[in-house]
Amino acid sequence: MPERNTTLLYGIDDSPPLVETIILGFQHYLTMFGSTVAIPLLLAPALGIDDPVQKGWLIATMFFVSGITTLIQTTWGNRLPIVQGGTFSFLAPTFAICGMAALANAGWEVRMQHVQGAIIAGSLVEIFVGASGMVGRLLRFVGPITIAPTIALIGLALFKFGAPEAGRHWPIGGLTIILIILFSQYLRRTQRIFELYPILLAIITAWLIAAIFSGLGVFPKGHPSYTSLDNLKNTPWFRIPYPFQWGFPKFGMAAFVGMLAGYIASIVESIGDYYACARLSGAPVPDKTTINRGITFEGIGCFLAGIFGTGNGTTSYSENIGAIGLTRVGSRRVVQAGGVIMILLGSVSKFGALFTTIPQPIVGGMYCAMFGMITAVGLSNLQFVDLNSARNLFILGFAFFMGLSVPEYFSQHPALFEPRWIANILNTLGSTGMAVGAFTALILDNTVPGTDEERGLNAWGNHS
Repeated sequence: MPERNTTLLYGIDDSPPLVETIILGFQHYLTMFGSTVAIPLLLAPALGIDDPVQKGWLIATMFFVSGITTLIQTTWGNRLPIVQGGTFSFLAPTFAICGMAALANAGWEVRMQHVQGAIIAGSLVEIFVGASGMVGRLLRFVGPITIAPTIALIGLALFKFGAPEAGRHWPIGGLTIILIILFSQYLRRTQRIFELYPILLAIITAWLIAAIFSGLGVFPKGHPSYTSLDNLKNTPWFRIPYPFQWGFPKFGMAAFVGMLAGYIASIVESIGDYYACARLSGAPVPDKTTINRGITFEGIGCFLAGIFGTGNGTTSYSENIGAIGLTRVGSRRVVQAGGVIMILLGSVSKFGALFTTIPQPIVGGMYCAMFGMITAVGLSNLQFVDLNSARNLFILGFAFFMGLSVPEYFSQHPALFEPRWIANILNTLGSTGMAVGAFTALILDNTVPGTDEERGLNAWGNHS
């Protein structure tokens, strides 16, 4: 295998000193915190959860399971430094399940049990797809022209979580963006601390400033940057999540088939994440064995999520891949330390509740940097492609445009035909930009005539 040029501080197999490992692992915990908290907060109204304490338990369960699945994936799965957590791909089918007429008057535990059943059934399909090698056999049709828009659209499709969230209060949201740029780019060569912890330092600095202004009354209660510890009072100190804590799952065909759409989108996104993570961490380009194993263990992770009752599944986290790019720390050991921290802090209810006090503008500012890095990583795959080829330019431009445009169409004109479960699958896939871009590029790149050199397959093969 040819040696890869890299500016990484720590490569995938490196083990930083213990203290650095713990702090860097904690930084990964903070990076995935915003999305992990957002999912149960979005799920709670659909499920019918009104009690803040119960919402806290759901959040803690998400972190607890994310830690377990991260350890499983990095140890026995694809073994990439990739964090596992909740997926937005499952939200649409979950909302559909909770809105079924049969559950209109049911308690939130019953709705959760139906969601759990759909997630468990779907996880068995994902395990089969990975373990049978079905995903790996399709990889020979996947080249850099397909991978580039798939990865880039993961970042681009999440633009609604960037500036609109940071812009709830630009002084704090903008400060977070400026600090991340300052620490990770301008000051990284001046002090080692800026090289290792730019995201953590930016979050803590902006958070502390928001807390000070809140204490002084400059940010009153209800202000986007208001910071208060009031929501900690009713939260117990410790609670360890356990299997079937909301009751035994209930299985139904309609819920299962609808949830498959979420699984399809999640698998497409995860394959793109594997390539992005490998590229940033200095690992070889994932082969079909790595992809198969990764998808298999993501299925196992979703099975565990269904048993514990997160109301969601697990998938690879794009945010944390972006953190690898900014920190230049691709160590597997660091991500495993982050997984342990997720498990421990998922059992300490008050600690999780503490971090729900991070103002949303800070989270939005962090996303602006994270998702921008993911987009750039996707585009970097074009170095292997002949960009003077009109064929390649058309495919790439069309895939990018459709990946951004088609979801807008489905948001305004969702499919409403019968049978409903087919419409649900179409709506979920059509609303997922990276899925649209991936399928568009995949079909055109394998059907429009072009040489292997023109398509970048020769350079891609040598690189891997």
